[in-house]
Amino acid sequence: MPTAKDIDITKRSNLTMSSREIAELTQKEHRHVRRDISKMFNDLEMSETGYAQIWTDPQNGQNYEEFLLPKDLTLTLISGYNVRLRKKIIDRWIELEGAGQRSAFTVPRNLSEALRLAADQAEQIEVMKPVVAAYNRLAKAQGSVCLTDAAKMCQMKPQAFIRYLNAEHWIYRRVGSPAWIGYAEHLDNGDLEHKYTTVQRDDGTEKITTQARVTAQGVTKLCLKLGIPAPAFDKQEAAHATV
Repeated sequence: MPTAKDIDITKRSNLTMSSREIAELTQKEHRHVRRDISKMFNDLEMSETGYAQIWTDPQNGQNYEEFLLPKDLTLTLISGYNVRLRKKIIDRWIELEGAGQRSAFTVPRNLSEALRLAADQAEQIEVMKPVVAAYNRLAKAQGSVCLTDAAKMCQMKPQAFIRYLNAEHWIYRRVGSPAWIGYAEHLDNGDLEHKYTTVQRDDGTEKITTQARVTAQGVTKLCLKLGIPAPAFDKQEAAHATV
């Protein structure tokens, strides 16, 4: 049976490491690695959707579940492994990244190869056109959504999404305030905006509350960063978004 190292990494749309390869490198049973990965997703409050896929064993034709993890999740997973196992995984990532860079482009040696390269590039452009168009439409859309709705668009649970934005320095809380507000950088560049609401207190006085909201541009950037498809986003949707 071919090992995970036999996979042609130049065919991967994004560089990943499979749970089978992790099991092979760490000499663990694959089912135990899958168990560890499922626990990691649960602890991170992330969905396994987009990471789990079916792998067919070429020897017996049976289908099995495996995970394809990007670098950050792979390193998160192995943080609990011993130092020797971590070293094996990190060395393999360095190898994958180096191979990906070396195989990124090959200079054609003759006219036939040049024509083949041109045809391949034209095909890739055609394949990407709908994706680019979708992100362009989203980036040009107007309006904004609350953090809960933005989390849904980014396929994350609200609390995990908020923690992610906070860790990435998109939003923060002032001391003693429950409200999330946006960092100036993301307000200035149009990723976020603030919604101001006047609330009447019990004693008749008024106070102004601030709510951070994610714009269409911000949702676009987050989707690209998370590697997920661009969601639908229009004025009508933004107008009916949760407040």
